[in-house]
Amino acid sequence: MKFSIQVLVFVLVTSLLASCQRDVYLFTSFREPANEGLRYLYSKDAYHWTEIPGVFLKPELGSQKIMRDPSMLRDKHGVYHLVWTIAWKGDQGIGYARSNDLIHWEERKIIPVMAHEETTVNVWAPELFYEEEQDQFVIIWASTIPYRFPKAAEAEDNNQRMYYTTTKDFKEFTPTKLFADPGFSIIDAVIVKKNKSDYVLVLKDNSRPNRNLKVAFADNALGPFTDVSAPFSDYLTEGPSVVKVDDQYLIYFDSYGSKSYEAVSTKDFKHFEKINNKISVPAGHKHGSIFKASQKDVKRLLKHAEHATK
Repeated sequence: MKFSIQVLVFVLVTSLLASCQRDVYLFTSFREPANEGLRYLYSKDAYHWTEIPGVFLKPELGSQKIMRDPSMLRDKHGVYHLVWTIAWKGDQGIGYARSNDLIHWEERKIIPVMAHEETTVNVWAPELFYEEEQDQFVIIWASTIPYRFPKAAEAEDNNQRMYYTTTKDFKEFTPTKLFADPGFSIIDAVIVKKNKSDYVLVLKDNSRPNRNLKVAFADNALGPFTDVSAPFSDYLTEGPSVVKVDDQYLIYFDSYGSKSYEAVSTKDFKHFEKINNKISVPAGHKHGSIFKASQKDVKRLLKHAEHATK
């Protein structure tokens, strides 16, 4: 009996400690017209989201000083890395900053990813991905280089393709290379790893008259991604953010045509179920990325926000 009680106490304590250390889902966010800066939503189940009041990094980089499309991840050392769009047109780089607590930011700088292409029109929606096998970070983004690729009905200054660079420390970067050219204008792409040799690219077909979301497939993080699917979202949708919950992948996206935030779920990226009736997203939220933050850091965030609003 004594042994059984000791085992029960051990199980309860272990369970309590695990609960205290459980990660929390964070959703990076911004609000139009994108001149305020970084915001957060948080959730315990990745379905129901609550806004954390306040702005946690002001956009001070670039000629236009905006922050759109904030993409963040936490590395194996617990450091948070953030990249974002710093301008609609003209600037040839992306914003970068790092933080240990999601509040205070260091190493704020522009990464000049397209400086080698003088005619580059834009650098949009950078997305971070960590490649475990190579122990490196992959950054992908959309850019237009006029007259570089065949186009459909879109203007020559809006014929986007995806590019990438890699880094191990956000100090040195590999030369920029073409990441994805599916034969049409593409933006807002997100790399998803299903297993060691099964990767999915969730993307926006930005060609006219499509402007909807699709998926493509590859056997490694850098592609090539092929077998582009039919659209799984409606016309005028963008900004996909992907999170895995149990055996389901939830894909959130900005339905700017209907002025709403929507989501679908999938197990295989071939069959998609609308789950708008199962989610709640605060009004005004604009697309970023979903990742897991430590419960300790989120509690600190909430406490900081509470003091800041008093």
